[in-house]
Amino acid sequence: MAITDITSETGLLTADDLMRLHGEGVRAELIRGVLHETMPAGVRHGKIAAKLLLQLGYFVEPRKLGTLLTADPGVWLERDPDTVRAPDIAFLAESTMALNADIPGFAEVVPELVVEVRSPSDSRREARDKARMWNDHGVRLVWVVHPDTRTLDVHQPGQAVLTLTADDTLDGADVLAGFTCTLADIFGG
Repeated sequence: MAITDITSETGLLTADDLMRLHGEGVRAELIRGVLHETMPAGVRHGKIAAKLLLQLGYFVEPRKLGTLLTADPGVWLERDPDTVRAPDIAFLAESTMALNADIPGFAEVVPELVVEVRSPSDSRREARDKARMWNDHGVRLVWVVHPDTRTLDVHQPGQAVLTLTADDTLDGADVLAGFTCTLADIFGG
């Protein structure tokens, strides 16, 4: 099935269309009904995301604080036209999503924390715009990792962006109070 075979009368795709395309192997996000295909981001990207996921898991899981999602789970942000973004990592507090929730489709609640590891094909501006979109839809904490510069930008609504270097320690702010990890460990040295 070609993408043009599933467009609506308006030419825009829906979250249901995106889910069907995913079943056919299409990797993409949906932004206001427009499909934005994504490419595999490479080993460095994957290693950084895995290290951050492990650090978060060591903190979140034993405390039963909530649910961690990875592998581009899809979060439904807007309807008519639909927007479904795919974070590298998302944390949803237990009060937002029950620990035993079994949701086969996209999350329809907004995470408290989103981690985006900037892909080689994304500009800094695109990464910043994505973080702003997450904040505008209620995400309280967004970490944008820049592997090329070994830096991480912390985005919180109403606050200036804070840029951390590999020499700094990352913390969970009020979203994951008490969580810390060194960025040197995340960047591999």
